[in-house]
Amino acid sequence: MLPDTTNVDAIARRILDAAAEVHRQLGPGLLESIYLPCLQFELSASGLRFVVQRKVPIIYKGLLLDDSYRVDLIVENRVVVELKSVAALTPVHESQALTYLRLTGCPLALLINFNVPRMADGIRWLSESPRLGARSDPPSSAISVV
Repeated sequence: MLPDTTNVDAIARRILDAAAEVHRQLGPGLLESIYLPCLQFELSASGLRFVVQRKVPIIYKGLLLDDSYRVDLIVENRVVVELKSVAALTPVHESQALTYLRLTGCPLALLINFNVPRMADGIRWLSESPRLGARSDPPSSAISVV
């Protein structure tokens, strides 16, 4: 059964608008730990609900491991948001986000790299759902950075 994707695109656009505002204000080159609270501020201002650094338990063949992953943000219980501030996104970053999708059951992950001159170049939409598909470019209305 495919995850319910109702309103996921609209939520994602609001998240990306918030990320674009943070990028406009701060620019590239800072640590992820700086961008995260700023993005939280913008998400709150836009009325989106989210959890930060949610622990995601790991179960291996029925065994609950002591370690767990921490997802940067889960917005509206629908979208995983993984923040980066790296020279370039790599396949391992995408694999990490896809793993978070599987572990959380969310239909969409946004991988956002703030260390780019143009915010649109630092965004990856990732989904295991055929309806959403994987895209490297958000819809043009999602961000308004020039």
